[in-house]
Amino acid sequence: MKRILLAEDDNDMRQFLTRALKTAGYEVVSFDNGLSAYERLREEPFSLLLSDIVMPEMDGIELARRATELDPDLKVMFITGFAAVALNPDSDAPKDASVLSKPFHLKDLVSEVERLLAA
Repeated sequence: MKRILLAEDDNDMRQFLTRALKTAGYEVVSFDNGLSAYERLREEPFSLLLSDIVMPEMDGIELARRATELDPDLKVMFITGFAAVALNPDSDAPKDASVLSKPFHLKDLVSEVERLLAA
C-alpha cells in the first residue's frame, strides 16, 4: 500500500483530505505543521509528501526540500491557495513537485496522486 504523509495546518481540510485518500486506498499519516511531519519522515519511509505551503513552524517548501534530501525518490505535491509561490523558479521547492491549487475537487486530488505515484 502506498503511504502518504500529509502536512496541512487547517484541521478541517486535513481531516477531509485524509478521509478522501484513505477511501481511495492509501495509508495516510497527517500532521498540522511541517516540523512534526519532517520528524516523522526521518523515522520511516513514505511514497508521497502532500503538503500545504503556508504552515507554522516549517513551511511546505522547506519541508519538501528537507524531505527530498532524506529521500530523493520521494514524490512531492503541494496543495495551496498560493500556487505562484510554489511555481516561482527562485524558490527552493523540488523542481518536479506537483502543485494543486485550492479550491480543488477531490477527484482531481486523487487523480493527481495516482499519476504521481505511477510515475
